[in-house]
Amino acid sequence: MDPVSPSQAPARPGPLVPPGPPLTAERVSRFSRQLMLPGFGELAQRRLGAARVLVIGAGGLGSALVPYLAGSGVGTIGIADDDTVELSNLHRQVSHGVADLGRAKVDSLADTVAAIDPECRVVRHPERLTSANLRDLLADYDLLVDGSDNFPTRYLANDAAVLAGIPLVWGSILRFHGQVGVSWREFGPTYRDLFPVPPSPDEVLSCEQGGVLPSVCALVGALMATEVVKVVTGVGEPLLGRVTTVDALSGRSREITYQAIADAPEITSLIDYEVFCGLASEPTSATADVAAAPLAAASAPRGVTAADLLARVRGGEPVRLLDVREPAEAELRRIRGSALLPLGELAAGGEPPAGVGTLVVYCEQDLRSRRAARLLLARGHEDVVFLVGGIDRFASVADDLVQR
Repeated sequence: MDPVSPSQAPARPGPLVPPGPPLTAERVSRFSRQLMLPGFGELAQRRLGAARVLVIGAGGLGSALVPYLAGSGVGTIGIADDDTVELSNLHRQVSHGVADLGRAKVDSLADTVAAIDPECRVVRHPERLTSANLRDLLADYDLLVDGSDNFPTRYLANDAAVLAGIPLVWGSILRFHGQVGVSWREFGPTYRDLFPVPPSPDEVLSCEQGGVLPSVCALVGALMATEVVKVVTGVGEPLLGRVTTVDALSGRSREITYQAIADAPEITSLIDYEVFCGLASEPTSATADVAAAPLAAASAPRGVTAADLLARVRGGEPVRLLDVREPAEAELRRIRGSALLPLGELAAGGEPPAGVGTLVVYCEQDLRSRRAARLLLARGHEDVVFLVGGIDRFASVADDLVQR
């Protein structure tokens, strides 16, 4: 596929929204340090006040970027998230606190915004965004910001923004790394031009499985908020056809340029993005949607981190540990209390011992345990997960539970 040449690239966009009413004296005082920026001024501030921005996700990125949108003067912020605040969120989702545990994230984040600027209008969408509801929601917004943590939602956000004819600011984080970009079909390439094909589910680590440095959330979230301000006001050069990547360990950032794919299929409708990303099976009839759930589970087993497994064990939660390595490996070291069932025997029809609690499958790292978990799910075992990083990772956090 031949990319579009630079000479064919659309013109640079101007301000996204017309300016709102003149600022009151109080608003001038509030934004005085921003109004004095070169090329900014009151007109840009009035555009921000008139802007309507929908943010997907109130987690690591959302809780970092939304306060900066409110502080910058964005007039209306929609927040879409169906999750509640958990203890494991707090190290990186700093707009939530201990008092918010168990609360809806959209409510907690809305309170954070209200504490910054009571005049900022927050619209709460405590729901999971899908192909069935996102297009209708976007009718009320000028710009979409994707702070989600999964590929189906990223492709959904991109396609919905293309169909709505609005810009998309997106970001992603994992471990010590982050990326930020802008997709806007009218003025340049989109997320699909950068990632035409989603990665295999087996190649994808979530923040739960891979971890994330809290300050990376802050860094990427701030960059995303900056792109929103630039797109809304027309100030600066938005990240169109460019991706900024950051590496917190080295302290370096770099830029990746890309162009629109000339013969890419046209986006005409929203699809089933779980199927597109390989997380579910294609339904064969109108009734197949119900049957697709176990097939999706069988194709994409869930992982549990070493830290989470340790917390379950220390907390007395019943778990069953299944070692799918070879006997010689298990003789060298194994997690205390685990049963041994080599992968070859499991594939030949062997079954793990019966018991109570989640079945946690592990191997040396996690290649064999992923396959084993998939086999068990396909056979009808329901509560099965694999240990991310295997015994190698677990030994680094809970060496006293490893028998040698």
